[in-house]
Order: sequence, then C-alpha cells, then structure tokens
Amino acid sequence: MKTILRALAELLRAAALLMAAGCSALALAAQGGRFSDRLDVLTHFTPIWFTGLIVATLFWVVTGRNGRTTPLLALAGILSALTLMIPEISTGARMKGGKVDGETLTILQFNLWGLNRDPGATARWILNTDPDIIVFEEGFDRAGIIPKRLAKRYPHRTTCSEPWPCSTMILSKRKPSAEGGLSAGVSTASLSGAWATFRDDRGPFTVIGVHYTWPWPAGPQQQQTARLSKVIDGFPRERLIVSGDFNSTPWSFSLKRQDRLFGLERRTRAMATWPAGDFSRMHFAIPFPVLPIDHVYAGEGWRTVEVRRGPMLGSDHYPVIITLAPAT
Repeated sequence: MKTILRALAELLRAAALLMAAGCSALALAAQGGRFSDRLDVLTHFTPIWFTGLIVATLFWVVTGRNGRTTPLLALAGILSALTLMIPEISTGARMKGGKVDGETLTILQFNLWGLNRDPGATARWILNTDPDIIVFEEGFDRAGIIPKRLAKRYPHRTTCSEPWPCSTMILSKRKPSAEGGLSAGVSTASLSGAWATFRDDRGPFTVIGVHYTWPWPAGPQQQQTARLSKVIDGFPRERLIVSGDFNSTPWSFSLKRQDRLFGLERRTRAMATWPAGDFSRMHFAIPFPVLPIDHVYAGEGWRTVEVRRGPMLGSDHYPVIITLAPAT
C-alpha cells in the first residue's frame, strides 16, 4: 500500500511540474499580446492558465512541498495572469448601478446560437423579461423561430446587409427613425452588424449590434475593430450604444485597444457569458461560463442602472440584460 501511495505521489508531483511549466509558459507568452496579435490569442484563455497553475500548486502542497521548481514556475505564471485579469475585475467591482425614478432603457444582448437547443423556451423567457431593444446574433437555423415568435411585441427588425443567413439583428418595440446594415462581403473580416436610431424624450440615440469572428487566426478580428471604429465615428458618441458578441475577452490586448479606440465606456465587466451547457456537436459541456465575450458599450449620456447575466437557455451563450438611464 505504501508503495502505491508513493507512486501516486510521484505521479502527482510530475503532473504538478508539467502543469506549472505549461500553464506558466502560456501565461507569460500571453504578455506578448502587447505587440503580437498571434500571441494575444493566448490572453483569452488566461482564466484557464490561472486555474491550472492553482491546481499545480495544490498538487505540490499535498505531495509534500518537495522542490522549488514547481512553486516558482506557478508563481511566475500566476503573477502574469493576475496582471491581465485584475484591472478588469477591479473595474467591475467599482462599477455601481442604482435605482432610478425616471425613464430607463433595457437592452438584451444575446447570441441565440444557430443550434439552439430550445428555441421555444428561449422565446418565452425573452417575452417574460420584456426588454425594450434586443440585439441578436446567430438568429438563423434552429434559432430562426425565436425572432418570429417575438414579432408581435417587437415588430421592427433591422438586419445586417450580408447575404443570408444574417448573423445580427436588432429588434425593437418602437420604430427606428433611421436604420441600416453594416456588413459587406462574406470574408472572415467582414463586419456582421446593424444599426438603428431611435428617439426618446431627450432626443435621438443609436444602437449598433455586431458579431465578430473568432480571435484566431489573428488579424480578421482586429480588422473588424478598425471597421467598427469608423462606423462609430459616424454617430454622436454621447448617446451611442454598441452591443454584440465580440468573441474577445477583456484581458486581451485587442479588447483593451478597442475600448480606447471606441471612446465609449464598456458597461459589461468580467461577466462570463460562454459557454452555456453543450456548446458543440460533440455535446461537450462546462457547468459554468468561463469567458466574457458578450459586451455592451454606451456613451457618457447614459448611466448604468443594472447589468446582469440571464439564465442558461438553449444557446451556448448566456444572455446579458443591461438597463440604462439618461445621465443627469
């Protein structure tokens, strides 16, 4: 029995060393995202590297704390991961909502997923939530029934200008005073998006909805940011709202650069939205979301009342519900 326990301890020590070395190397290489879009891909998985390093440290502790290589490697990787994540987490902790007596605007940001597992339940939840404006991505295939079931309450639909299936749409109760699509072409760098301008008691405001490609291979996503930035320049920023599935996490340097480029405040902070339940045809599932990739930006003319994540529905994303009020 002692022999078996010693062998198991040796295996755990080896696993701890390999895990610490691998995750630390990836966490440190992610810092290269400051100057390389290819290395920036690694930043998106920072929580995974961080978790692996914590597990490696625990293995080292339970097996007798033998040697210094494992904890030193783990420490280097943990510090690297924390430098990427702490600014986002601390900003989120400082952001406070609050009650408001006047007019508010509630927006639902939701990637429906073309393979939606339960479009009927998804549509019912949206109707019960009753947002004012909805920004959808992947509202096609099995998810295509959802906008149809919402059509009576949300009769106005603005979609992108790319060939069908359109990945992005804006649904609203009120009729836009102006609207348009953003997409041109079907390449990975094309910008799948739509915009709609509405009017309230304080005047016009515009909502832009977008759906970015994945961060790999590097390049197209950064091109989409550049294109969207030019679109944003065409609207007054003060009351502008930009919502979408950006497929980009807040600890990536690409999203940090995007935040600065847009000149808007990102109101979603460290709110993981992917994955939700089964997220592949292989029926692979994680019980909790890991990556914050759905984001909502708003100009200084809006203040945040509430930002919350919705429940697990039929999509591989969680919905985001954000309530804004005019800034006083």
